[in-house]
Amino acid sequence: MNGTVTASAPGRVGIVGNPTDMYGGSVISCSTKERARVDIQPADRLILDAGAEQRVISTPDDLVTREDIFDIARVALSGSESTDLRVRISWTTDIPFRAGLSGSTALLVSMVAGLLAFRGTRLSPYHQAELVRRIEYRNLTFCGYQDAYMCTFGGLHYMDFRGKEFHLEYGTDPFATMELIEMSAALPAVVIITGGQRVSGGVHTPLRERWLAGETEVVEAYEAIAGLAREGKKAVLEDRLDKLGKLMNENQTLTQSLGGSNLEDDRFIELARQAGASGAKLAGSSGAIVVLHESPGDLVKVMMDAGAVGMLEPAPGPGLRIEQEES
Repeated sequence: MNGTVTASAPGRVGIVGNPTDMYGGSVISCSTKERARVDIQPADRLILDAGAEQRVISTPDDLVTREDIFDIARVALSGSESTDLRVRISWTTDIPFRAGLSGSTALLVSMVAGLLAFRGTRLSPYHQAELVRRIEYRNLTFCGYQDAYMCTFGGLHYMDFRGKEFHLEYGTDPFATMELIEMSAALPAVVIITGGQRVSGGVHTPLRERWLAGETEVVEAYEAIAGLAREGKKAVLEDRLDKLGKLMNENQTLTQSLGGSNLEDDRFIELARQAGASGAKLAGSSGAIVVLHESPGDLVKVMMDAGAVGMLEPAPGPGLRIEQEES
């Protein structure tokens, strides 16, 4: 392959059920309009281009992670003869980082898929999601399966992760079950960016350790949250959004009880409910909340007046897209 490859993937919003994708649970999630985009084009050397900064990769040592903006590209390139590639890898993204919306995963999905396509390889969506999740889990941060699957598949999905709770060796556990949900009307939801940032791994790792230790409170809470997603699928399909809102609130109450939320996110969740939201909860690990409201526009004004950083709308749309241009 000698032409340019462009790959893009959306972010995602956890509607109900998260974070049980780490515990063999179930989640309903929706993609975002916002996407990460990666362009790979022939060059005279291997160049990482983040826009304002660039890095030249010459040796395997250059692929060692350094906790900077090039780490996602480094891990996407690691484990092969990548330093022999002669390409420029450049990227942009509309997805807010560290807001629990899978911004880093969307970029990794795009980058891994783009590199594979440049080499002439295309994977099924399931293999693609599993590969990206393995790379992220091993090289970047502790994570579950929801992000890689949603950034790959897009849309509004009910996902079942039973059989994947113990994070088995790559290729040995079952694929997630992906059920596309089609609604007759748009989900009246909005995502509020709160600014209450925490790194995903820092939120999930302590809870994972408690779950592995068999702590009753954690085990029972995640079993209950997974059940809320299964109820949520029925509520969405029956257009019972009042019921979905209650399930979202229950999800958040259980998450808070385990210490999985933070004060800034909790403040905006309470404000949303006071403003008439039928449901409000974390959209991911932290930094953004998803709110079910009859008049999302009115709610946004209240949230922005209260100091919210921004907003976006969940929008079922395409997942991973790959375009190739022959030279």
